[in-house]
Amino acid sequence: MRKLLPLLSTNPHGGGRSALTCRYRCGDACFHEVPNTSDNEYVGDVIAGALSRRSALRAAAVVTVASAAGGALALGNAPEAVALPQRPGTGHGHGHGHGSGKADGARGLRFTPVAPNTADKVTVPAGYSQNVVIRWGEPILRGAPAFDSEKQTAKAQAGQFGYNNDFLSLLPLRGEQGRQVLVANHEYTDEVLMFRGYDAANPTREQVEIAWAAHGLSVVVVQEEHRTGRLAPVSRHHLNRRLHTTSEFRVTGPAAGSALLRTSVDPTGRKVLGTLNNCAGGTTPWGTTLHGEENFNQYFANGSSATDKRYGVGTGATERKWERFDKRFDLKQEPNEVHRFGWVVELDPYDPDSTPRKRTALGRFKHEAAQPRLTADGRPVVYMGDDERFDYFYKFVSSKRMKKGNSRAAREHNLTLLDEGTLYVAKLTGDSPAAEIDGTGKHPADGEFDGSGVWIPLATGDVSHVPGMTAEEVYVFTRLAGDKVGATKMDRPEDVEPSPRTGRVYVALTNNTDRGKPGKAGADEANPRNLNKHGQILELAENWDDPSSDGFAWRLFLVAGDPNDPATYFAGYPKEKVSPISCPDNVAFDPHGNLWISTDGAQLGSHDGLFGVATQGERRGELKQFLTVPKGAETCGPIIQDRRVLVAVQHPGEIDGASVEKPASVWPDGPGKIVRPSVVAVWRTDGRDIGV
Repeated sequence: MRKLLPLLSTNPHGGGRSALTCRYRCGDACFHEVPNTSDNEYVGDVIAGALSRRSALRAAAVVTVASAAGGALALGNAPEAVALPQRPGTGHGHGHGHGSGKADGARGLRFTPVAPNTADKVTVPAGYSQNVVIRWGEPILRGAPAFDSEKQTAKAQAGQFGYNNDFLSLLPLRGEQGRQVLVANHEYTDEVLMFRGYDAANPTREQVEIAWAAHGLSVVVVQEEHRTGRLAPVSRHHLNRRLHTTSEFRVTGPAAGSALLRTSVDPTGRKVLGTLNNCAGGTTPWGTTLHGEENFNQYFANGSSATDKRYGVGTGATERKWERFDKRFDLKQEPNEVHRFGWVVELDPYDPDSTPRKRTALGRFKHEAAQPRLTADGRPVVYMGDDERFDYFYKFVSSKRMKKGNSRAAREHNLTLLDEGTLYVAKLTGDSPAAEIDGTGKHPADGEFDGSGVWIPLATGDVSHVPGMTAEEVYVFTRLAGDKVGATKMDRPEDVEPSPRTGRVYVALTNNTDRGKPGKAGADEANPRNLNKHGQILELAENWDDPSSDGFAWRLFLVAGDPNDPATYFAGYPKEKVSPISCPDNVAFDPHGNLWISTDGAQLGSHDGLFGVATQGERRGELKQFLTVPKGAETCGPIIQDRRVLVAVQHPGEIDGASVEKPASVWPDGPGKIVRPSVVAVWRTDGRDIGV
């Protein structure tokens, strides 16, 4: 849900992303020079060092990964890294075919796959129904008026559901039967699709303040219909909440109060107004939600420092011109304001009076998401990706244990878990000779892209592990810390999710068309294709299945693209039996342990969609498309429950040349109505569980 490939021409009927997407989502990041110009080692430069470890990895292949419930492996002599599961043979499985009508597949994936298409609607499998749960602008707070696209006001928007819904979390609500708490991120605004007659060169104050109110987070209670999977918002519920660009947030953790975070308005460096460009996120075991601030750089004008450049901040005016209406967006006047964004935000959706917290211990970069798991002794570990070409992925290991229960003391303690611990960055090493990684995606002689890796510590509390940087500098300028320690440059690491069943971690690497260009890093074993436009998913197993380990094994689980392309790979599953997929973005797990993948910027001529893939058993790698989204839209925030799938349909109609006057999509309400980002629920019409 971010910077996708800018197109030279618009394709309103196929995949890819328009220049309109690049303007509003990430400030034309794809047109700018890659911020990472460091000369730290690439995987290809350290391949030779991997060969001596190859025998150890092969020995590890006889060890299976312990399940999350089983805890760490109890072996006397640990291999260098826990082995990943073996590839299935090509003779396994029966497939599902396209158009056969046979709902075969792994448990949880027994549906007839949706064919790639360009329909201006949400297309779901036969036997499934859907409803729009909530649209941009629907009132959720007391006193908020009904949505009127021709009479928008900032005051109204502050009480209404925000724009461009992205990450979704659905939490239980005790004591209210049939109700749950829906939390949504609102990543950015498409002003040209929101305001009739919008003049990008001269936005009005009212338009800017509406956009401020349309960013941020929404909390809204939803009611389920007993006989179906339909959900509907409960307006004016006491838990409903809107947080936006002028809401108050607390800065916590080791960098709180740093001189790098102080401004003329906040000399304490501990109070920030607003959260921006909230992309994906996570749900914690203690009942809070995490929200990643991603392309925050685009909101700030007149960047001048080297650190501004490393974070992609431009030197001139911004697209939205917010700096005209609030000096904090002008870095000439407030050079530290930009340092107060790019964090993971933690929200307690059960306490409508609480102040959300920006967790500095988790580092500052373009956070795509943040999903925790627990160590055997109850300490949270959070995995995170930095969504930029040639940037890194990270983890944070807390030094404190979670307390169980819902007592006030337990909740207060658990709200401190993400303030103390160690921040790490990943370095990967392939186990094949460099000559076998030729940039085409051709497999090396051992049949797969795989290797080992280490977690390099960056900082623990107020102690820096990076020479030449203080701990505060590590947290505020985390990208530079990764540069200094030689972290592995990846193909846009977006969502990073651990499997609740196996503990294996899956990293969505969306694409990188700069890979292999002159002066840029070439292909390596973890990023094996030059000019990579389809992306891949990496599977990682921590040593001993211990999330706090400092080492891991990895392999590419999926190499996306047209299955007819010899460079694609689906965990060894027969490619004639899978759906085509391009640009994996968000990932989530269903109750059966299948990985579900939403796409952003698909480059195969079809609209973006949601896919399910088996990660275990003889059908491992069997991938099936569950739905597609309307014209110009992106699939976000997937939630897969037993009887319901939720997706956030973000930026429908976001196609070059589109406007309120000339819409490119008529979803969700049909011709004559303004296009509106919305949340959609999907369920089986027979009332049974999804995909069984």
